Amino acid sequence: MQNGNLTWKGLRRSDPDRPRPLADAVLRLIWEEQRISRADIAREAGLSRSTVSEIVNEILPMGLVTEVGEGPSRGGRRPIVLEFRDEACVILGVEMGGSHVAVALTDLRGKVLTWETREHPVRSDPPGTRQVIAELCRMCLEAPVAAGRPLVGIGVAVPCPIDPSHPDRLSGSVLPAWNERLGLDDLRKQLDVPLLVDNDANLGALAEYWWGLGGNADNLAYIKVATGIGSGHIIGGDIYRGATGVAGEIGHIAIDPNGGPCICGLRGCLVTLVGGRALEARAAELRPEYPQSGLTGKKFTIHEIEDAALSGDPLAMQVIHEAADYLGIAISGLLNLMNPSVVVLGGDLARLGELVLAPLRQSIRSRTLVSSVSAAEILVSKLGPQSVAVGAATLVLKAALGDSRLFPAINSSAKVPSKGSAA
Repeated sequence: MQNGNLTWKGLRRSDPDRPRPLADAVLRLIWEEQRISRADIAREAGLSRSTVSEIVNEILPMGLVTEVGEGPSRGGRRPIVLEFRDEACVILGVEMGGSHVAVALTDLRGKVLTWETREHPVRSDPPGTRQVIAELCRMCLEAPVAAGRPLVGIGVAVPCPIDPSHPDRLSGSVLPAWNERLGLDDLRKQLDVPLLVDNDANLGALAEYWWGLGGNADNLAYIKVATGIGSGHIIGGDIYRGATGVAGEIGHIAIDPNGGPCICGLRGCLVTLVGGRALEARAAELRPEYPQSGLTGKKFTIHEIEDAALSGDPLAMQVIHEAADYLGIAISGLLNLMNPSVVVLGGDLARLGELVLAPLRQSIRSRTLVSSVSAAEILVSKLGPQSVAVGAATLVLKAALGDSRLFPAINSSAKVPSKGSAA
């Protein structure tokens, strides 16, 4: 079954061939409004009250919606208010970074219930990465906050392009050790739920659009700066993936054609200048010029460079300013070409806030058309390090709200924390 441009693996819900367009639309409306009466559903959806009552009677046994009492009267009987139960199910969102794995367990409103992360050499160790993903998923599902709630599905964010027609196939040039195979079928079968895969920057963009700085911006770009560099794009409210899923590979734009070699086979790509490893190498190269820097005389990571920049270290600030300038070249082209209303910076550099935004905006202003840059807000993500994993979970939520057959059967006797509980 196709959902958008990607394929669900392991679809196993009952009655798979029976379309439910009206029921799905009404369920999505209840989710959007959170609380709404049947009369208001009829008014907003343009349906008769009898049709709405029939649809609601079909939805209620699913356990996703409940009646919560009477609402205000508009001249007749007080209506019964329906409420979407955000806590009824959970979703797993997995982020495979270049050097870490993170898993978020969310409710049906994107709220992170529990979160696990572990450093791991993802690019070079596929079997170990798969094991870590399974372990972190199990830890999240066994957490008390999960409370035995049924699992809708697993969303997985990967650090490479994904061809929509082959969602299990990973890029051999970006992740050569993986032999073009994601290999999470055992986990899917063990948990007995569907699994959906997409590029990490795409899912960062999705998270920003649904829960973060995107708000009502139907045209948004998300730039993830980490071990690699990627961009995700929301156009008209949907992820734009391109013909074969490689839209947004901003990290492989050639900034310096005579620059160093990139893992993709090209030279001088943005990632060779701004990626985490590149910034570490540049800081090591500049150390002789800054003998008083706190970064001298020791090995350091990109996170320590960021910490030093936050404390005003001149070497770290030089590295960050150079990175912002290179990043500005790429984003300037993006603004001139696609004219998004919001550009959100996520990943490692996002926590630097204005330290990176100020030189980045200056770089952009000197290279863009006045109309394109004036229409765009350049911001850092407020979702923090959880954004991509939350985006992976959101991909599952979006699909299930579009096709309610993907929701699992809910045991009404299961103890589910109420809204506002400590859980």
